[in-house]
Amino acid sequence: MKEWIRDMVGLGMGFWLLGYLLSLALFFSPFASSMGWILLAVCTPVTIAITWWWFRRRDLPLVYFVKVGLAWTVIAIVLDFLFIVILLQATYYGPDVFVYYALTFLIPVGVGYYLSGRHGMEGTPGKG
Repeated sequence: MKEWIRDMVGLGMGFWLLGYLLSLALFFSPFASSMGWILLAVCTPVTIAITWWWFRRRDLPLVYFVKVGLAWTVIAIVLDFLFIVILLQATYYGPDVFVYYALTFLIPVGVGYYLSGRHGMEGTPGKG
């Protein structure tokens, strides 16, 4: 399978599915009213760590990470609409959701920026 498909579609759908399953579990708990913020607090560091681990040994341009962020965000918006708004007929779009969409884009871009900077400093005297 092509690398970009795994990076953009595979990881994007995997992260979305993880959040979706966790949200279903929280929906039936006393924390349902705060589930979006709880998921952000739990899933954001996990997503950052997995994204860093996934891309850490690859030398990719920052524009690639922007494309990954765009793909993940489109996947999240479309699947949320299909499987939350339409299927579950939920009123869904609060501030936490917009923060989630922003982070979905910014996490791969931020990790890519960090990794690109680290690779650029290797070999520079006194750096990395």
